[in-house]
Amino acid sequence: MSRRPARADDAQPTGGTAARSEGAGSRVLTIPNLISFARLLGVPLFLYLLLGPRADVAALVVLAVGGTTDWVDGYVARRLKQVSRLGELLDPTADRLYILATLAGFTAREIVPWEFTAALLARELLLLGSLLVLRRYGYGPPPVHYLGKTATFILLAAFPTLLLADAVSGAATVAGAIGWSLAWWGLVLYWVAGAFYLVQAARLVGSRRREAR
Repeated sequence: MSRRPARADDAQPTGGTAARSEGAGSRVLTIPNLISFARLLGVPLFLYLLLGPRADVAALVVLAVGGTTDWVDGYVARRLKQVSRLGELLDPTADRLYILATLAGFTAREIVPWEFTAALLARELLLLGSLLVLRRYGYGPPPVHYLGKTATFILLAAFPTLLLADAVSGAATVAGAIGWSLAWWGLVLYWVAGAFYLVQAARLVGSRRREAR
């Protein structure tokens, strides 16, 4: 969960030291970070359950818990004043891994068409390119924006619903309709958020180029 609102001028150069690097900001073994690590461990477990024994109900539980606990680490970090840069990196990493793992598993099981997977992966590749450009100019990843978090939340709600529709024949009609409504809504917001990040990156690069003149 994003710990603070994102603005184009919030990104820190990779070599800079922010005030939060002292105290809790530089700590690794904090409660919110441990929650994020636990979420990361759920990714390979989900893939194994989905593609190995095809234990769809257990995979559904792991995916639902991994998605619905997305907000927990951020909430705990704020409540316990344990905000850290590592936590700000772990949380979106866990989100992306859940999305990528789910897309890979669902595409292999033909729960979602490859076109849907390609549309989401294209956005990830585009953002990866922008991150590489930012790093070239001395910037790290920009703060997570609320649009990106909203899109991620919707997608992480859509995927368990689609799995439910595939696993339980009696729920296929209703769960399928709800799941695909959420999935397409999440896809559109995901690209809107991606466009925002690209604009943010362009502003940072433009600012750095003007400083270099």
